[in-house]
Order: sequence, then structure tokens, then C-alpha cells
Amino acid sequence: MRFDEGRTYAASAVAVAPHPLPEFSVTPPTADPTRPSQAPPESAPDAPAPDAPAPDAPAAPGRLALIAVLLAVFVVPTSISGTAVALPDIGAGTGAAQGSASLQWVVNAFNLAFACCTLVWGSLADLIGRIRAFALGAAVFALASLACALAPTVYVLDGARALAGLGGAAIFACGSAIISSAFEGPARAKAFALFGTVAGVGVALGPTVSGPAVDALGWRWIFGLQALVLAAVLACVPVIARSVREPVGGGGRLDVRGAVVFVLAMAALTYAIVQGSAWGWASAGTLGLLLASLVLFGAFGALAKRTPAPLLDLSAVRNRRFLAYTLVPVAASFGFVTQLTYLPSYLSGVAGYSASAAGTTMLLLTLPVLLLPMAGAKLVERGTSPLAVVFASLLCLVAGDLALLVLGPDTSLAVMAPAMLVTGAGMGLSAGLVDGQALAMIEPAKAGMAAGFLNTLRLGSEAIAVAVFGSVLASLVAGDGAGAGGAAYDDAFHVLLWVMAGVCLLLGALVASLARAGGEGTGPEAGGPLRRG
Repeated sequence: MRFDEGRTYAASAVAVAPHPLPEFSVTPPTADPTRPSQAPPESAPDAPAPDAPAPDAPAAPGRLALIAVLLAVFVVPTSISGTAVALPDIGAGTGAAQGSASLQWVVNAFNLAFACCTLVWGSLADLIGRIRAFALGAAVFALASLACALAPTVYVLDGARALAGLGGAAIFACGSAIISSAFEGPARAKAFALFGTVAGVGVALGPTVSGPAVDALGWRWIFGLQALVLAAVLACVPVIARSVREPVGGGGRLDVRGAVVFVLAMAALTYAIVQGSAWGWASAGTLGLLLASLVLFGAFGALAKRTPAPLLDLSAVRNRRFLAYTLVPVAASFGFVTQLTYLPSYLSGVAGYSASAAGTTMLLLTLPVLLLPMAGAKLVERGTSPLAVVFASLLCLVAGDLALLVLGPDTSLAVMAPAMLVTGAGMGLSAGLVDGQALAMIEPAKAGMAAGFLNTLRLGSEAIAVAVFGSVLASLVAGDGAGAGGAAYDDAFHVLLWVMAGVCLLLGALVASLARAGGEGTGPEAGGPLRRG
């Protein structure tokens, strides 16, 4: 099974009430030091300009900037989860055979490009400016979506989807870096909570939005709608530029050599994961790609040590508190995303649920992801340590996966509901929070690189977790004496629940160890931002 398949089905019945945007206190734009007429306010504290705006004046542009960033962020996971719904119609419209590799790559090409290029975009954003890089990525995504809508063949569509993945990587990496630069204090925590919520809503509502669009307008319009939404986002870029302060590295140059090696390493790893189930995990092709990725990653690390301005500043990875936060989404990939992907199949194949009943039941897993990011932000705002919230989310992942062991062919909804809600809470409590806290550990000038690294770990771990879970599940079912029926699937699923809980427990212990070893010297107290102003 491809790592993109099950996630779309899991939340097809979700209906979400949007969170109201809170009142944000926006960081004013940085003055240009090269222009005397725009001297920074601190140079003349007693003589403000007569027409200086009131302290709350930037709030409206700031809210519009946040809405624009979140709208673009919403499009990316919607494109990933919603496109799979349209594959049968795409195959019929382009002449591609159902289940063919060319049709599967409509989804896989996007994921591959996204995973490979997120870190590159983040580092580039630190050099040319987050807003400029964000706008460039949104423009690439919009043009690629238009090309998808007009694609005459499935091969052209595959290429356009890869280009869209390139743009999507910029939106995610630069979007979170813009939020990190634009907001301070409680407003920043709320903005990142909304970032996490919107990303979750995008995954959940992808099938809900794309399904009716395909039925009513045809599959080409799901890409056309994405292009229209991103055109609206691009129209808001001047507003974002006026309301966001962003430190830009002056005179720096992109580490092209490092970028090439990193992209090749990620491409080899991701392609091996995508093809592993079809080729066999022990096949020469899969093992060769995995070995190549290992060698390339080693070369990338060696180059980073010898390059004055590397693609990935290794000092960030040596920041143990930062690294602790970046490992939290990895735990969520194993503890939550695997269940989001494969639990619907369990409910249908073992428990005998219909497709609609399984989709409705999955609300118990997805609703906490949509509702709890803001709750986590409020806890931090009221004085709870961010690490305490993170540890609570990790505990929920472990406890939720273990509680899912109650699942069986005759398990009632009342019995399984608490387990699913707790598992969802493990994802929801830390969604967005870890992004904000991780970027707070890094100096503002490197926020883009840090966001790119975080999102690379997030998507890469999702791909690995889902692919490994599916492959081991298939192997256990095939090797079970009960055959390939529901009983074999039930036994295999329960074995993997123990494994996923164990992985989350180990990752939780590693996060705790890194956070404790990092102490307060690697970041502000209680996860406060490491930034000026």
C-alpha cells in the first residue's frame, strides 16, 4: 500500500467549525537601515512621527497576513489527501489504467518533491526573505495546479504534480517561518495553534472538498480550485510584507552543493519507501536505494562541516531542546498517522463496518486534532510549561495505542471511543505548539532553515511509519496460519499496536532526555522565544 492511500479515506466524513481568529499583537515591520527617512523608532524615542499608527493599528493587516498564510497551508494537505479521491476519474480522463504506476505517481510525485525540497526552501528563505520565498512557492504551486488542470496526459500531470510539491514545500517551510517572525508572546502561540489546526483540517477535509468537486465539476477542477485559492493568497502578499518583520541574511549564498546532495539523499530514501512494498523490502532495488541514501546523507553531513554557510546549520541539530521538539512529530507519525491510515481498513475488514460507518467512526480519532491545538496554546498562555504539554501528548500517544488493543470483531463503539479520542489527543495537543517552540530555540535569522528541517522530519517520518506499518502488517497477515482473513488481520494489527506504542515510548524517553540535557541554556525558560524585541 502506498503511504498516501489510507489517510484520505480515514476522515472523509469530517465536518469542522472553524476557530475564530483571536486578536493578534503583530510585530511591526523592521525599518530599512539604509534609508535615513525610515530610521528605526529607537533612534528618536521622544519624537514619533505625527502620523504614527496607534499600537493596535497593525492588528488588521496582521490578521489578514495570518489568514493568507493559513489559506495557503490549507491547500497543501488538501491537495495531498484530496487528490487520491480523484484518481479513478483521472485515470478515465487521461487513459491511464487503474492501479498503474503512472496513475499512482499523481500523488507520489507531489509527496516526493515536497519531502526533498522543504529544507532547501527554508534555507533559501533565510537568504532572500521568507515572504519572497513564500510568494515564489505559492506562485509555483498555482501555476503547477493550472498545468494539472490542463494536462493532456497522465505523464504531464505527474510532472506538474511534482512541480506543485516543490511549491508546497515552500509554503509549509516559509509559512511557519513567517508566523514565527510576525507574532510575539501569546499571539504567536495562538497563531501556531491555528497553523496546526488548519493543517489537520486540510488533511481531514481533502476528500470532503475534492469528492463533490469531482462529481459536480470534473477532476480537472480540483486543481483549478487550488490555483484560484493560491491566486487570492498571492494578492495578499503586499499586506504580508507590510506587517511582518523578517531578518534576512545579507550577502549570503545558497549552499548549492549541499542542496543537491540533500535532495538526492531524500529522493533515494523517499523513492525506496514508495516502491518498497511493490519491489519487496529485501529486493536489490530497495536496498540499493536505502544504501545510496545513507551514503548521501553521510556526505551531506561532511559537507556541512566544511561549508561556511551550510544548507543545514549543524549548530541547530546540536541544540538539544530544538531537537527534542522536532522529534515530537516523528512520534505522532508512528502513534497517530499509522492509525489514521490503517484503522479504517480494520474497522471495515475485521469489525464489519460499512465504508460510511468506518468514516464516521474515524471522527473520534480526528476531532481532537481539530479541537485541541488551541487548547494546548491556552495552557501555555496560562503558565503551563510547553514541555509539560508535549509530554502529555506523548503519553496520550502511548496510552491511546495501548488502549486500542481492546479492538476486536465485536467491540462496541462505547468501548473503543475513549482509546481513539486519547490517541487523537496525542496528536492534537502538540500540533502547532512544537513548531512554535522549536523555532523559538533558533535565532530569528535561521527560522526558515529550522522550519524546513522540522517539516522534513515530519513528512519523512510519516512516509516511513506508514510504509513500514503497511509492509509489516502485510507480512504478518501472509505468515499467519489463519490465512488472509479478518482473524489474521486482527492478530497482526494488535501486534503492531504494541510496536507503535513501544516506538512512541522510546521517542518520548529520547525527547525527555534531550530536553533535560538541553536545560535552560539552550533556550529561554519554559520555551520562551529566543528572539529580540
